[in-house]
Amino acid sequence: MTTLKVGIASYEEMKARTLAVARGERRVEADEPKVWFTSTESFARILSASNRALLRLIAERMPQSLEDLAEMAGRAKSNLSRILKTMERYGLVRLERDDRGRIAPKVIYDRVELDVPLILQRKVG
Repeated sequence: MTTLKVGIASYEEMKARTLAVARGERRVEADEPKVWFTSTESFARILSASNRALLRLIAERMPQSLEDLAEMAGRAKSNLSRILKTMERYGLVRLERDDRGRIAPKVIYDRVELDVPLILQRKVG
């Protein structure tokens, strides 16, 4: 597995960055974050201790369905479904549907690296 690099930026900063890339004014560097959160608080909610334990459980036990995971984790399937869909939006898991319609979660990364700017970078020129 690999490391997912995430960053913190306001909605306005993310929008400006995306538009600059789309206009060809800016290139996305290989070492830049691939996933963005709007705050450290939102990052902390997604990667809380209980959610990190859930990711470890998925990686180690490889449940074949959400029902299997609910049993292993001792959590409600509806709760797991909601948090896993959120994690999927952030690229932390992949939800794979089998030919019988069961959804199995897969952990994609084994590490997350957080890039947090402490001061706003300004272009000099």
